[in-house]
Amino acid sequence: MMQLPPPDITDRPIIWTVSISRLSDLFRDITLEFDDRALIEPIHLGFEEAVRHIRDRLATERCDAVIAAGSNAAYLKSRLSVPVVIAKASGFDVMQALARARKITPEIGLVTYQETMPELAEFQATFGLRIVQQTYVTEEDARAQISELKAGGIKVVVGAGLVTDLAEEAGLAGVFVYSAASIRQAFDDALEIARFTRLESGGNRAHAATDTRRAKHGVNDLRGESPVMQAVRQSIVLFAKSPATVLIQGETGTGKELAAQAIHRESTRARQPFVAINCGAVAESLLESELFGYEEGAFTGSRRGGHAGLFEAANRGTLFLDEIGEMPLALQTRLLRVLEEREVVRVGGTRPVPVNVRIISATHCDLDQRVKDGRFRADLFYRLGVLRLALPPLRERTDDLISLAEWCLKNALASVGARPHANLHAEVVACAPLLQSYAWPGNVREVRNLMERLALFLAAEPLQALSPSFVMAIAPELTGGTHASAAPSPARSPSPAAESLERVLARFDGNREAAARHLGISRTTLWRKLRQAGLAGNSE
Repeated sequence: MMQLPPPDITDRPIIWTVSISRLSDLFRDITLEFDDRALIEPIHLGFEEAVRHIRDRLATERCDAVIAAGSNAAYLKSRLSVPVVIAKASGFDVMQALARARKITPEIGLVTYQETMPELAEFQATFGLRIVQQTYVTEEDARAQISELKAGGIKVVVGAGLVTDLAEEAGLAGVFVYSAASIRQAFDDALEIARFTRLESGGNRAHAATDTRRAKHGVNDLRGESPVMQAVRQSIVLFAKSPATVLIQGETGTGKELAAQAIHRESTRARQPFVAINCGAVAESLLESELFGYEEGAFTGSRRGGHAGLFEAANRGTLFLDEIGEMPLALQTRLLRVLEEREVVRVGGTRPVPVNVRIISATHCDLDQRVKDGRFRADLFYRLGVLRLALPPLRERTDDLISLAEWCLKNALASVGARPHANLHAEVVACAPLLQSYAWPGNVREVRNLMERLALFLAAEPLQALSPSFVMAIAPELTGGTHASAAPSPARSPSPAAESLERVLARFDGNREAAARHLGISRTTLWRKLRQAGLAGNSE
């Protein structure tokens, strides 16, 4: 039989993996599984060195996607025009890493990028662990956090490659948090993005330098059918028709960046760059050069040839300035000039560079009060807020809570490979009084985080019903509690109670095959559970 020739090498997606830590080994192992579907090349650099290297190559080469992780990925994502896929550790990855760390010592440090994991609170009580959580933004920040953990008596640190390398450098044990499954998912995502971008451009892009960061979320991702959310979506569609600046105001977790992306995707700029930066997460000394760029020799260590800022990177597209209320006054003056003159002057330069950028900004703070306090320029405030969008807190649209919780839970179950019960909707509705009595200070983000927490326990015990008592055990904060001693644990969950098995069997009139299919287990596994519960002979 005649063998078909291999696909043209130029038709295969090109993916670059970027890592400077032990993640490189995991990237290398997973690359072997994708060799027949993409051209994958490792880049053993990080942060500014990686950005410089990739930008130089993009001038003459094509790349469809970059895969990186942790702080390195976040750094690349805000500075490159090519799509950056961030490899993320799953909830099970964290649990497994903590279990490995527990074999070393019950006192564990967990160092994560930017945000802690408050949902781990119940694990400490359940497993008898002391988990000290720290966050970092830069490498030096991570080094300082690890030194603090060591001074506090911590012997083992769980985290990404940079964190574990620094922990071992400090004489501590390091437990790597990523699994092969999570990295494999990142490769799948990169392939999907590559297919989309190549299809969109007809597969004939000359160079990846013409690629842009694209907004991932649209107006339909702002979920909720309450009148206030319908009004929000209508405003987004309306605002998208105008080139005017937009100021999005809302509490933390209400979806401000999601709304900004939706405005961009609904606008005529949808095919152009969407570039985002958190003004409160970047040091003041770096924020100016990040936004406006710099010329060669502008400061010690500046890149040869200079560096284009985010205004230039977002040209013809949208620049999203998150947490605009945290911008220093000196930079507010420069930003106002860019808005008025539609041109930017790089740090250390004199030549104005014309830019055509739509500005969408967001804040969770009261800008009116900051203006009164002299911490925010009044003229900039009015210039940024030509169009204003207020995102309501979840407590003001409780009608959306149940459908939102169900949607988040189904997605969380899918992410851990679990199948939702057929009566999941009824179970979520039964928990409505409990869920609606809570204020949800973290808004939609907090709902999503809680559903991810519940999904971990539900996936570990398929027969567990989503009852109010179960939810209260997992999330004592809903009733003002502080401990989760009653929370079930995947590591020590008891065998399913006989009444739970009887309830499932009754639901399917004793049909074991249907019951097993509903639970997402084999008939053999179901039979074993029935036998353990003393019910093996009670149904056919």
